[in-house]
Amino acid sequence: MSLVRIPGASKRVRRPRSLSVEQYRKFAQNIPEPFQTIVVVSVCLGLRISECLALKWCDVDWLNGILRIERSIVAQKVDSTKTEESARDLPIDRSLLERLKTWKQMTAFSEPQDWIFASPVQFGRLPWSYDQIWRVYQKAALQAEVGKVGTRTLRHTFRSWLDALGTAFGVQKNLMRHTDIRTTFNVYGEAEPDRMRRVHGKVGKRAIPGVRIATDRTAC
Repeated sequence: MSLVRIPGASKRVRRPRSLSVEQYRKFAQNIPEPFQTIVVVSVCLGLRISECLALKWCDVDWLNGILRIERSIVAQKVDSTKTEESARDLPIDRSLLERLKTWKQMTAFSEPQDWIFASPVQFGRLPWSYDQIWRVYQKAALQAEVGKVGTRTLRHTFRSWLDALGTAFGVQKNLMRHTDIRTTFNVYGEAEPDRMRRVHGKVGKRAIPGVRIATDRTAC
């Protein structure tokens, strides 16, 4: 990850790293479940890892294709989302819903109030921890030979893929759930849910096909 100097800034800032489609698939194919589904959800929706781990099955509206982002979890403590804008309903593509249904059939914790990514080590009382996720990512990145991959890499990858797909900045702002449009460079108004869903579908085509579901649970 390279460093860049911003004019007027006293410190150097790390340039966010993102993965190409090929790098992402190599990385994801080296990750077992449930961590592979965590990767898929993170890169398809641009969720922060704290938001992804805080998801519960009751947050999924299967009929209408909506995912409610209502909370985050940091250091295994449940909290509100980073900003008010971060807490919102996200329309999600059918392919991602199917992926979530597949994981729901595999997990032992599938009740409405269960964590989607509940940790069996914690008997389902808590989701997998950030440290556990980080270790899995590092092992997979090393095996895939794609360089270092952190939990924020997948959110940056989502953002770079939106750019590559020619997504309007206003839509990007809504999909990234940024409070200030300057975070996504420009403003073009509110994006309609159907348009957001179509963009999620395009990202999903990059993220989901070609990624096998790994069954080895010994990654940690």
